[in-house]
Amino acid sequence: MNQVYTDQELMVAGASREIHDGDMVFVGMRLPILAYAVARSTHAPNARGLFEVGLMRDRAASAYLGTMGDPPNVDGALWATRMSNVMALMAQGLVDLGFIGGAEVDRFGNLNTSYVGDLGSPAVKLPGSGGGADIAILSRRWVTLMSHEKRRLVDRVSFITSPGYGDGSPGWRRRQGLMGGGPSAIITTLCVFRFPPEGGEAYLDSIHPGHSLDEVRANTGWELRADRVNETAPPTDDELREIRARAFTEG
Repeated sequence: MNQVYTDQELMVAGASREIHDGDMVFVGMRLPILAYAVARSTHAPNARGLFEVGLMRDRAASAYLGTMGDPPNVDGALWATRMSNVMALMAQGLVDLGFIGGAEVDRFGNLNTSYVGDLGSPAVKLPGSGGGADIAILSRRWVTLMSHEKRRLVDRVSFITSPGYGDGSPGWRRRQGLMGGGPSAIITTLCVFRFPPEGGEAYLDSIHPGHSLDEVRANTGWELRADRVNETAPPTDDELREIRARAFTEG
């Protein structure tokens, strides 16, 4: 494997590997769409994709998607229904994996898409939850994709829009009545964080080729847990081929 690839291409490949064969995946826009296509064409041919607008697919769309509801996403869908029906599948515990992005994520996997700063006079106002909180609360596991910047990977988010493991204490999600399993990974442009099986604080699992532990530390807003750090496996030829073919399709 001697091909040159970008950090975003490695993120997509890493995200695709989080999809298991047979998974029901709540697919978000942009990188998750590419990740779903890569997984379907490589190791997870039986994964199904759910889209918040009310669509279920067993294959990636064949043309560019500006929004989830564009005709190429409707064409060939297994199910074209209402948003409420798709969300009901998640409420029944049938969604195995969801992808969520955000402006901030903290060491306990909590995501912020509401505001940055103080509630009374926030420095930045953000779009809000959308379906993010539903995915975080109800899916069996979920993954965050994010550009690795110190202002984004913070010790504690300004506001918990989509709850991860809360304050990090054992059993926090259960005490809050959250049905889903919580975050399983944070995939960034520099590295991959994972969480212990019982939840709690993220630990550094792997660093992408060409980057260093010092670089990750310098761009992370909390003191890292980095006992045994691997190197992230680079994209395979098949993964890169699918990503680049789909990049022209998905934009």
